[in-house]
Amino acid sequence: MTKAVTAKATNSNFSDSAREQEWPGVDSHFRLIVVAALRAKQLLRGATPRIDADPRRRKNSSIALEEVKQGLVPFTITDPKAVVPAE
Repeated sequence: MTKAVTAKATNSNFSDSAREQEWPGVDSHFRLIVVAALRAKQLLRGATPRIDADPRRRKNSSIALEEVKQGLVPFTITDPKAVVPAE
């Protein structure tokens, strides 16, 4: 059973062009989760949703994912090589 799950996960390439159109600017599953989690935290702390959604009927995480999917959550990707560690 583990092999089937691993093969399925391997075949799911997030950088596929159809998925890039579905999730604008998101180049990996990890980045999607991080951006959506940070946005969900903002919603939890009282930020106004950027989509027409009833916060009493939908969870912050699903609202955040929908906002990311629609490209309403701005974020930047920094190059880790450009970051200079503090001395």
